[in-house]
Amino acid sequence: MSEPGARRPSSVARKISAILDAFDSAAPQLSLTELARRSGLPVSTAYRLANELVDLGMLEAGDRGGYRIGLRLWETASLARRGLSVREHAVPFMLDLYEATHENVHLAVLEGYEALYVEQTTGRRSVAVKAKEARRLPLHATGVGKVLLAYSSESFRQEVLQRPLPGFTPHTMTSPAQLLRALADIRRNGYGYSAEELTLGVVSVAAPVFDADNVVVAALSLVGRSARAEVARLAPAVRTAAFGISRQVSNRQVAGPVRSGDPGD
Repeated sequence: MSEPGARRPSSVARKISAILDAFDSAAPQLSLTELARRSGLPVSTAYRLANELVDLGMLEAGDRGGYRIGLRLWETASLARRGLSVREHAVPFMLDLYEATHENVHLAVLEGYEALYVEQTTGRRSVAVKAKEARRLPLHATGVGKVLLAYSSESFRQEVLQRPLPGFTPHTMTSPAQLLRALADIRRNGYGYSAEELTLGVVSVAAPVFDADNVVVAALSLVGRSARAEVARLAPAVRTAAFGISRQVSNRQVAGPVRSGDPGD
């Protein structure tokens, strides 16, 4: 979502991007006034571009004169192979992991400076969480985010550490030094976790998914209530499932869990 008060986008492409970014899971439908405010555009500009996007099928006219994302965007998004190819291989392992634990199972990829959730498996017993498909969450405060960050390049890690690390709960790691130590532990142990760092009462345990070149292309996580989640018990199950996905993604047999060779270590 665009931040209110941010500098107004200049080019037409950026204006269209600002309109599409105004929608999120908490606001799937927006009135014209809300759309203009959240995109940082004048009402007249928002009205003109939104109606052009409706004509193209990228937006739809919602109830009471509002707007919502159109099916044309979903069709276009389905062509994004980076997340989809991993997702296709991951779903059977995610279902098995859910059946074994009855906890939320999430799959995320790195998108910019955030973790983008591309698949989830959940049930009635699972704790309610903020992660949803096509939802972006911070790298430093989530299990999948820390794993993706841990196996990224040294230069990218430094970029992230130079950015603000907002605190979402009293347990969020907001110190770059503390976060660096946690990332080193992840590379050493092959898994990471977030203990009530994004949401109080919720713990996530995550492991990396590698491709044939030993590059981490996704992270798999279990998310459950902190009262019943045991990292030591859940970590082997998550790592095993992530290893299975890695074998499918890389399309080759390997003797054991592969590790990323990070020249920045």
